[in-house]
Amino acid sequence: MLAGKVLVAQGGGPTAVINQSLAGVVVEARKIPDVERVYGAFHGVRGIINEDFMDLTQETTHNLEEVANTPSSALGSTRDKPDRKYCNEIFQVMRAHEVTTFFYIGGNDSSDTIRIVAEEAAAANYRLKCIHIPKTIDNDLVVNDHCPGFPSAARYVASAFAGINLDNWSLPGVYIGVVMGRHAGFLTAASALGQKYPDDGPHLIYIPERDFETDQFLTDVKAAYDKWGRCVVAVSEGIHDKEGTPIITKLAESVERDAHGNVQLSGTGALADLLTDVVKKRLNLSRVRGDTFGYPQRSFLGCVSDVDQREAREVGEKAVQYARWREENGSVTIHRTGFYSVEYHLTPLEEIAGKTKTMPDEFIKPSGTGVTDAFRLYLRPLLGKGMPDAFRLRNYPVPKILSQQAAASE
Repeated sequence: MLAGKVLVAQGGGPTAVINQSLAGVVVEARKIPDVERVYGAFHGVRGIINEDFMDLTQETTHNLEEVANTPSSALGSTRDKPDRKYCNEIFQVMRAHEVTTFFYIGGNDSSDTIRIVAEEAAAANYRLKCIHIPKTIDNDLVVNDHCPGFPSAARYVASAFAGINLDNWSLPGVYIGVVMGRHAGFLTAASALGQKYPDDGPHLIYIPERDFETDQFLTDVKAAYDKWGRCVVAVSEGIHDKEGTPIITKLAESVERDAHGNVQLSGTGALADLLTDVVKKRLNLSRVRGDTFGYPQRSFLGCVSDVDQREAREVGEKAVQYARWREENGSVTIHRTGFYSVEYHLTPLEEIAGKTKTMPDEFIKPSGTGVTDAFRLYLRPLLGKGMPDAFRLRNYPVPKILSQQAAASE
């Protein structure tokens, strides 16, 4: 039974649709007479231990709907990765505020956090329902067919590479775009959905699911350049060698690390710069450019999938329904049915927490530098309606008069 006080928080990287899940929780929970209050925690779990709460019970439905259509995390987020001591502090705050249901919208770390909080509550014999709501642009939560946030980010990446390809076709050269994805290449692979004509880029796609060799990369770039007169490359920030060493650490003289000790992969733009530099020097090409997509792919206002919005809203709603009608804790998971429809399940937290999904082999070309039609069929329905399209002029060549005259006089 769902009753008493409800707490909702958002964790990890923002997305274009995470606020749909927030609105889904708040609107659905406020329909239930036994729910006294719906609290929101500012900046995720850090906001919980600091008791930085706002009363969402008093928010108007109209404004909630406006917020739902706005990208990024309306409650703020955090990169804190709580250990058991931290999670016990979270639980103590919830008990003090008499919170009976906790909804946490987030990815891998968030699912693990809510699992530990649930264990702390059980150990204290305190009745606390804990439901994880999926969110991640990396699309790397196991069990789920896909994750809210990924389709909109994928739509951005596909659209961006389509535009990059048009630019590169006009002024040929080598272009390297680095896309988010530490362990999973789904988002980088989405760049392939921007292709329309046989010679469209990206001509090469490199993802963490396959080992990266610099010499082979240079061979691939040269072959594509020789064939097409240009080369567009999509690269995951998490590419690594056969020993698992991130490529950025092999090419850079020094690397930065985040608060968790992880190597900073794409946030500095270093990987794109290093790869473009090695292409220039080793292949002796002059027109070589690189970009790091960075933050824009996460919460871009003008590039949101309607499918992503709908499903993000529904996982929030389903979380409340499961909290009301089911006794167990769990994570709401998305499962594909038919050509494209979905259903939602409540999956035990231990099946989700601390695990990472990567691209299956059937989505990756044998060469390791592209995607298969199976991946295109998987992703296309998620991108939603109104995907932009590109067209070319048809080539009706005019005979070359001077060239013909010169040839005839020889």
